[in-house]
Amino acid sequence: MTNEELQAWVEQLSLQHFERPFLHEAVFNARLRTTGGRYFLKSHNIEINPHQLAAFGREEVEKIIKHELCHYHLHILGRGYQHKDAEFKYWLQRVGGGRYCQIPPDMLKSKPRELYRYRLLCGDCGTQYLRKRRMDPGKYRCGKCGGKLTLESLDLPRETW
Repeated sequence: MTNEELQAWVEQLSLQHFERPFLHEAVFNARLRTTGGRYFLKSHNIEINPHQLAAFGREEVEKIIKHELCHYHLHILGRGYQHKDAEFKYWLQRVGGGRYCQIPPDMLKSKPRELYRYRLLCGDCGTQYLRKRRMDPGKYRCGKCGGKLTLESLDLPRETW
């Protein structure tokens, strides 16, 4: 689907469900990751996540468009356009917009990153400090007893970095 087709679709949904024209720009933004779309207060433009269309189809994207159009029309009219406002919730339910959207599977990280690659060990009291980044232990002392620290690598497999 192109941006022109999206623009026509948004204009048609605006007239059909809100009986008001959509007079601004609607475009796809592939940089959106965990959100389905967004409405800009200053420019009144709408951006839609194209990954939603690929992953979940036209029905889910239509709910996202209706959600953004609720923001749009209520803001233009000077009414409560935020998620917490009763009028926004009322219009969202009335037009059948989605309150939340699913995150496309390709936007989720495939495997969790191992957080810590290094361990600082106090020679006196045995306290351990876990670190993500390498550091010079000679410049620091133990926070508990003031003892000398030694740096150990946790030797994780390269693919977990």
